[in-house]
Amino acid sequence: MNTTAKSEATYATILAAAYDMAASEGIGKVSLGELSKRTGISKSGVFSRVGSLEALQAAVLDEYDRRFSEEVFVPALGVAKGLPRLTMQVELWLRKIGNETARGGCLYTAGAFEFDDVPGPLRDRIEAGVTRWRGSLRKTVLQAMEAGHLRPDTEPEQLVFEIYSLAIGVMHDARFLRENAVPRRAQRAFNRLISTYKSFNDLE
Repeated sequence: MNTTAKSEATYATILAAAYDMAASEGIGKVSLGELSKRTGISKSGVFSRVGSLEALQAAVLDEYDRRFSEEVFVPALGVAKGLPRLTMQVELWLRKIGNETARGGCLYTAGAFEFDDVPGPLRDRIEAGVTRWRGSLRKTVLQAMEAGHLRPDTEPEQLVFEIYSLAIGVMHDARFLRENAVPRRAQRAFNRLISTYKSFNDLE
């Protein structure tokens, strides 16, 4: 293995360990010293690869974005615009954050609570991620309204708020209560929620 490939492999090892740590303990708990212990790489070696803790935290969120896109966003683009796509987005998202075996869930949702009153670049980055995803949901809601799947008096911001509130409840019960019935309950809750927004034409 040449020097460049070895350096890239070392960086990938550090990033994977940081990602696991952020998912299980919170992104604010990630530290260069702890990563050194977990990877067997000297602290100076960790620092030389990542540059700074802030850069590593940003890289962890970049990796989360990549996985989120691969597991939720891209598959949802494969179904029809409107309600089918919104339903797919939400189902995949709730499944992802409710999957206890993933040792975590949504780094943005968890990070929003972890850094809600801690100003700084990391909070700004988390807020940007949350805003971007909510914007994607809002866009899909608007497409569903244009397609006649949702009532014309639907308030997109309200529906997105209710979906997000459901996601937070899922994360709480899956991670804190370790409730096995979360996926089933989440699906039933979303079905009930969306039924109140469906247009009469779409119910026919």
